[in-house]
Parts: sequence; C-alpha cells; structure tokens
Amino acid sequence: DYRQKAAAAGRIPTNYLRRELGSTDKEILTSRVIDRSIRPLFPAGYFYDTQILCNLLAVDGVNDPDILAINGASAALALSDIPWNGPIGAVRVGLVDGETVINPTRKQMSSSALNLVVAGAPQSQVVMLEATAENILQQDFCHAIKVGVKHTQHIIQGIQQLVKERGAVKRTGHKFFMAPEEIVECAKKLASNKIYAVFTDSSHDKISRDEAINKVRLETEEQLKEKFPEAEPYEIMESFNVVSKDIFRNLVLNEYRRCDGRDLTSLRDIKCEVNMFKMLHGSALFQRGQTQVVLCTVTFDSLESSVKSDLISTVVSGIKDKNFMLHYEFPPYATNEIGKVTGMNRRELGHGALAERALKPVIPPDFPFTIRVTSEVLESNGSSSMASACGGSLALMDAGVPVSSAVAGVAIGLITKCSQEKGDIEDYRLLTDILGIEDYYGDMDFKMAGTSKGITALQVDLKLPGIPIKIVMEAIQQATAAKREILHIMNQTLAKPRPNRKESGPVVETIHVPLSKRLRFIGPGGYNLKKLQAQTGVTVSQLDEETYSVFAPTPGAMHEAREFIGEICKDDQEVNLEFGAIYTATITEIRDSGVMVKLYPNMTPVLLHNSQLDQRKIKHPSALGLEVGQEIQVKYFGRDPTDGRMRLSRKILQSPATTTLKTLTDKNSIVLGGAVPQTSSSSQ
Repeated sequence: DYRQKAAAAGRIPTNYLRRELGSTDKEILTSRVIDRSIRPLFPAGYFYDTQILCNLLAVDGVNDPDILAINGASAALALSDIPWNGPIGAVRVGLVDGETVINPTRKQMSSSALNLVVAGAPQSQVVMLEATAENILQQDFCHAIKVGVKHTQHIIQGIQQLVKERGAVKRTGHKFFMAPEEIVECAKKLASNKIYAVFTDSSHDKISRDEAINKVRLETEEQLKEKFPEAEPYEIMESFNVVSKDIFRNLVLNEYRRCDGRDLTSLRDIKCEVNMFKMLHGSALFQRGQTQVVLCTVTFDSLESSVKSDLISTVVSGIKDKNFMLHYEFPPYATNEIGKVTGMNRRELGHGALAERALKPVIPPDFPFTIRVTSEVLESNGSSSMASACGGSLALMDAGVPVSSAVAGVAIGLITKCSQEKGDIEDYRLLTDILGIEDYYGDMDFKMAGTSKGITALQVDLKLPGIPIKIVMEAIQQATAAKREILHIMNQTLAKPRPNRKESGPVVETIHVPLSKRLRFIGPGGYNLKKLQAQTGVTVSQLDEETYSVFAPTPGAMHEAREFIGEICKDDQEVNLEFGAIYTATITEIRDSGVMVKLYPNMTPVLLHNSQLDQRKIKHPSALGLEVGQEIQVKYFGRDPTDGRMRLSRKILQSPATTTLKTLTDKNSIVLGGAVPQTSSSSQ
C-alpha cells in the first residue's frame, strides 16, 4: 500500500475532515506497480500474509516518489527476515529530445515522449515493465528498456551491500505449501490421460473446458483422499493443479499445440461493429474469440466536466486536470460467475488506466470537449484490457474524434522450461493473443498497444523471478506483428474518424459580452446564468474578460440558450458613443442619490448622481425641479474601467464651452457565435 501524505507536500487536505481519507487513483495505481514488482520473487508455496506500507514522509516537488517507493519496498524486504529472492531495482526512463533520461524530473517528464518504469533483478533480468509512450518507434522503445535494465543493476548492488552490512538472517522453519511428490505422482497416474484429452480437444470453449476439467478434478480428488487419508485438503487440490499445469505447459513446449487449436502466433477470430446505438455520441463492439467488450461508448461533455486533481497529487506527482478518461467495468457474469457488484476495485482501475494510456496519445490536445470512454466487458476469456483499447479506438472514430491514428492492443504469453539445478530458463515459447487459461498456467502477461507506426502503452507482469531482455525483445516483435494484423481487421470496419460528429451530439459556441453589458448578461448574483443553465441544461464558462463559452448537450438545448440570451439582452442594445459629446437624456426615475436617465429608448437606465447635476451642491434632485419624463442635456465621459458603467455629467455643461449635440444611430448587441463587434460611430 502506497499512501501520499498531505504534510509531505506542505499542505492540509481540503476535505471536510481535513485529513487523509480513502486512497486516490494515483495511490492505488502506484500500489499495484510496487506489488507487481516484488510479488514474483517470493518463493513458491509462500502464502503467509505480508504487508508493505510505503508512506510518503517528505516530497521535494521535483521528483516523482513512486520509483523511490519500489526501491524502498525492495530494500525493506531484503533487510528483513522474510523469505524473498530479491533485491530488485527500479528506474524511470524518459525520452527527451530523442535522448534517454534516467529518473527524469517532473519538468523533464512534461516534455518526454516516454514514461517507462523498469523493475530489474540481478544479472540484468526484467521483472516488471510499465510504460506510456507518445507513439514512439519500436527500436527507440527497445533501447530505452535496455538502458533502464542496465541502471537497475546499480540500485540492486547498493541494496545488496546494505544487506551485507545490516541485513537480518532469513527466518527458517517456515512451512511452504507445496504438493507432496508422492501425491503428485499418484495424481499423474490417475488423471493425466483425461486431462490431456480435455486440453487437446479444440472444440471446447472456456465454459465447457472448465466444466470438463472440474469433473476430472472431483473424480481424482476423491480417489486421492482414499489413498492418502492423512493428507491435508490443500495438498490434494494442489497435486491436481500441478499435474494439470504440467500437461498444459508440455503441450505448448513439446507439441507446439494450444488448447483451442491455434498455432503459437495466431489470433482468435475478431469481429468489429460501430454505431451500435444511434443516440450515443459514439459506440463500438470489439470481439476477439470469447473476449467481448461491447458498448465501448463515447460521451462528450463540457471542459468543466474534466477530472479535477486534488492539491496533494498535483504537488507530489504533478497530476493535472484531464479531459480524457476511460472507465473499465468487469461484472461477474463476464466469467460466468455471480458476485457482489460494488464500487470499482483495484483490478478494474488498473485495467482501465492501461487502456486509457493506450488511447490518450492519439487524442487531439485542443479537442473542445471532455471525453469519457466506458468499456463494459460482457464476456471475457483473456486480455479484456487490450480489447478495451481496440473497442475504445473504434468508438472514438465513430464519435468523430479526430484521432491521429487507430490503436490496437494484444497480449503475449510465455511458457518456460527451467533447469532443476540453477533455475535458469532452458527453453520457452511465446504465445500470441493468450486465453485466460494460458494466462493462468503461463509465466507472463505481456500487454502492448499502439498504432501502425509505434507504441503507446505497455504492461508486463511476470510469475518468474525475472526473464532475460532477449525474451522481452522477442515479445515486442511478436506483439508488433499481431498489432498490425488487428489494425488491418479494424480498418475494414472503420478506417478513419467520421468527418462530423453526430447530430445528437453536444455543441459549443462562444459569446462576446462587452464589459458594459456583463452585469446584464450575468444578472444580480449570477441569477441569469443560473437560470439559463437550469432551464436549458447548458454550461457557461468564462474564457476571458469579454468572452464566454456555452456548452449545450444537444443542438436543441443550444437553440433554447440562444433564445434565452436574446430575451434577456434584447432591450439592452449598445450604442457607440463619442467621448466628450453632448446627448439628450430622458429622466426615467427620481432617486435620493440622483436621477436615472436613458440616452435612447431601449437603453437600461443609468444613474446621474446629484454631484453631477449642478454646480451647486444639492441633496435631492427635486431642488432643481427635475421631473420624470423631462429631457436634459448631458456630456459623455466614457465608461468606468472597473465596472463598465457610463460616466455622465450635467454639471460640466453649466460652464461655457463650444459643444456639438450628437444624435445616436448605430447600435450593436451582445453577439452569440464568437464575432467581436466593430466600434463605429456616426454624428449628425
């Protein structure tokens, strides 16, 4: 568990209780990266509860602390008496101006085309990879991995030296939960042929294969219980698991056979559909074998709906507001199970974040809407996150988002044969587009997404304590070939973004509001804007002093907003006035502080203060005999720069001066649509 502390950033939490509450997305994703880095190095059969807490105590605001958290967890485990085959080392690799940078600062990361986290084990082994890339080329990506693994060795050596000086002796006497050899041999004699028959029958789908294996499991476990009545229940179950796993892996290693009949580099059948529902802004279905991500939907909303980052994440990790998000949902029925449907779990968050990182590099940065992609998994049999990237790409193009390129993703698996003495990998097979069972019995889940030109996202999880860089490079090459094949199939359904968004989609327009009319437009206490938003559903946001953006969820709502704005502004047309000119004003109201006057019939009355009515000091306009409806001459001195109100004076006309009386003809109103009114005046 990784926790960010507000005090570490010199801030106080801004929630009601002013203390740290639940985990943020950043904390959960960082916790997953740490977990994936250290988990493969625990010894087989170790099932004791072990918790690692990474608390952020101080942050400089320059370096992201997640890499330190991985290395800190590695050092803590290495120094402890807990059985663990570490240490590991982790670095972040950036690509700034074509040069690889190790552990770049936040400022450097803002201009980096690559964000790669590499966790390495001794002897230059790779344990975990996590990457986001701006569609970089394969050779640059491979080079970054090699450089990252090289620098992890320096950290590993430092931790090893620390262990020599301060490390505790590893605890002994622990019971490892392994299947006894004699029970495994008995299970092999009883069930090998039946298991082999199930795994070699390519007519099985996921459900029927699971049912067939479970039937063999129940029969075998009953027989094992009779022969070994003293055995623990887990020993019986684990013995069957060991036999099943060995048969499945030997099929791939020795016979180059997969349980669904494909060869090692073949893809499952892929089907794509777009525009599933006309009313949605964008939708697509992507099905790969039994993995079906349906209703990859796209929703547009105003920029105000972007994800707002909390202050602590901004200071600690530089996370800013984002106007593109992908939400991944994995209900229990997707795997033919029942379960309690609660909030988002760590797995769903991680899978959604991976698909989001795969698509984000192709989204135009100046897109005028916030984009939300939802990926609902209806059926799953392996790599639903990569199917989400494929379906999300199609849905974005269906919605008319001008993405720079289509994105596809694929999962690569690994089956290895290790030597009994040293544990080194003697032989291995890489599998393209793995099934759920191949992920379960295999050694690696290698997910890569990208466009036809480059890579946008990568995630590698291992069950081994490390693999050579050579295998990683081969997996990237195999994934690249599969990615191109998937993109070719996707392009047959929809090759490029639609030229226009759907008619039912949202609309954005700009309004020019002169400073003098801002009060009229907004209303007292923002009344007019609140009423506009409540009645029409539009969202109004201010871009600068005189420009507002109006977001409407539908064209009909924008039409209603135009009518509303026209209604509140129709009697408030602006006349271009000439500074220093004299105009005829009509008194509309007598007040204690002065008189309200209009320069033209449809003008909002303005106050002519007592101090500007006469050379003499008066306390009430009645002292001058002024009445409602009376016409008086006033001189115009422009507008107040702070609030835009007219500055008029009658007093100044009582001193001798040569003046010209002006007649008002040219009129302009608040402009909806972004055009700024041209200043002009006419005199007569």
